[in-house]
Amino acid sequence: MRKIPIAYAIEGMFLGRTIIDSEGHVMLRAGVCLDEYYIKRLYEIGVNYVYIVDPDFEDIEGEDIISEETRITTVKLVKQSFNNLQQDRKLNTGALRKVVNNILDEILDNNNVLMTISDIATLDNVIFYHMVSVCTLSIMTGITLGYNDTRLKELGIGALLHDIGKSKIDTDIVKRVGNLTEEEYAELCRHPELGFQIVKQYADISLLSAHVAYQHHERWDGKGYPRQLAGSDIHEYARIVAVANTYDNLMTDRPNRPPYQVNQAIKLLKHMSGIYFDPRIVTAVVANIATYPIGSFIKLNTGEIGIVSQNNPLNPQRPVIRIVVDNLMRRVKQPYEIDLSQMTTIIPVEILSERELSQLLPRTPGS
Repeated sequence: MRKIPIAYAIEGMFLGRTIIDSEGHVMLRAGVCLDEYYIKRLYEIGVNYVYIVDPDFEDIEGEDIISEETRITTVKLVKQSFNNLQQDRKLNTGALRKVVNNILDEILDNNNVLMTISDIATLDNVIFYHMVSVCTLSIMTGITLGYNDTRLKELGIGALLHDIGKSKIDTDIVKRVGNLTEEEYAELCRHPELGFQIVKQYADISLLSAHVAYQHHERWDGKGYPRQLAGSDIHEYARIVAVANTYDNLMTDRPNRPPYQVNQAIKLLKHMSGIYFDPRIVTAVVANIATYPIGSFIKLNTGEIGIVSQNNPLNPQRPVIRIVVDNLMRRVKQPYEIDLSQMTTIIPVEILSERELSQLLPRTPGS
């Protein structure tokens, strides 16, 4: 399967990944043949990207670091947590610890898998999927940094709840992207302190986890908020979540912009290193991300185009590529694979967008 903007979906394509709402209900199941009604309905509920079945990928399957079941359960719990707080009810800390333990166990079981598959969320549940993705990438980073079990769980809870303060802010302000008044922006910037006040109430959650909510918008150079902490005065858990939070935001579709390509997002994180972020943490986070996700169409410096068929966990920038188009822009009759980790003169130039791909390789539902 491959991920495409809904604008490029064509009647007759088959859905490659089930679309699920934040309550765990199936909105559209994998294998469904898309028609005009389904495509229009997905537009209406704010689903801007879908995974589709593609014959070029029939034996290529991306691995997800955590199972769909765990992701659904966690998203549902995060949404329930928001709702509980909005109704002045308590967090179910036992359930939160349990899902973090499940995420940690699955990451440890899949320790050779990089962060690749991104979630398909509607506009109404983006924040809940975001909190789960940030938790996942943060735990992966903690493992890279050699954290023990206790520290990984503290980090995981803090990461999962890093935006929980937004439950106490007007929903319209939280969901709106851009066009905030000065007063509305100031209100939104209260969420770290609000989150800290919420989490620190619970004796069974470490105070260090609460400081993740408090400090994840502080900057390495001291120009963040709410307290303008700098450098090592920012707790390392919060420094990790700050990078994971920004990465996931860059990779999330917004009403005012499409998501960044992975290599573009990584380049931006590195550019922000030493200013916004601890350079050591940026290196650790990036080590867990597949620079060129499985299923991406990549243009090489040879002029050829290939599909990423396999990641290299030891060198994420040098995946295995299946060549499908030669340097004269002709379809290869018998595609073949090259391992870029063994071919240092061949370099990925760019990930092709769906728009660029459609111009080079016009596609039909069955092609």
